[in-house]
Amino acid sequence: MTTLQTVFEKARAENRAALVGYLPAGFPTKDGAVAAATAMVEAGCDVIEIGLPYSDPLMDGPTIQDAVHRSLTNGTRIADVMRTVEGVAKSGAATLVMTYWNPVDRYGAERFARDLASAGGVGTITPDLTPEESEPWLAASKEAGLGTVFLVAPSSPDERIARVAACCTGFVYAASLMGVTGARESVNVAAEGLVERTRPHTSLPVCVGLGVGNGRQAAEVAAYADGVIVGSAFIRRLLDAPDEASGLAAVRELAHELAEGVRR
Repeated sequence: MTTLQTVFEKARAENRAALVGYLPAGFPTKDGAVAAATAMVEAGCDVIEIGLPYSDPLMDGPTIQDAVHRSLTNGTRIADVMRTVEGVAKSGAATLVMTYWNPVDRYGAERFARDLASAGGVGTITPDLTPEESEPWLAASKEAGLGTVFLVAPSSPDERIARVAACCTGFVYAASLMGVTGARESVNVAAEGLVERTRPHTSLPVCVGLGVGNGRQAAEVAAYADGVIVGSAFIRRLLDAPDEASGLAAVRELAHELAEGVRR
């Protein structure tokens, strides 16, 4: 199984940033999510985040909200998320679950961690879980051998960054802006400063997400971050595709462009 550590070590040895792609489970269909994520890996993604569809996605912009709504309409449940992780992990990519805390809490932290590890997952990103409330999840993740990823933002003071980084065992997710997900014309200039402020507080990789949508932006972020995270741009390609085959070709094309970007 590919681990986050091996992914970032390989990227570092190749003098590049890692490419992290995101898709929600169950979108565009349950099987289609596995096919799309696998296409992204084959075209250059090193890490895949599988989103756990949730009815109140506070951090997500309209593109991801649309995809999550379709996923929920498709009847996607946690068991389907685990099956998606299992299918994507077979591609050789390090596979994470990005989830809000409430579904994990209702499912049971220890059970969720155990089932995710059994499916081949290597960790989680929990955008709304704070360090003050993280101990049950940190303990469950450690027991299951999962990496933990928490978020820092441009508004985070150094003391807060240190506290958040101390909860991370996979990488630190640096949100490039204060706002919701979505590809933008340019990546917030605050992102580079946030990465610089985060590095003194951790030896883990620092990855930047929110706003990256093309190869040029990926190259820009890769110049100062250990990883480049892209979600909405992949989803938009699938939403705009007239059929599944066209959607797979579109996400493959974008992943190839982004992979070239992180290698510039």
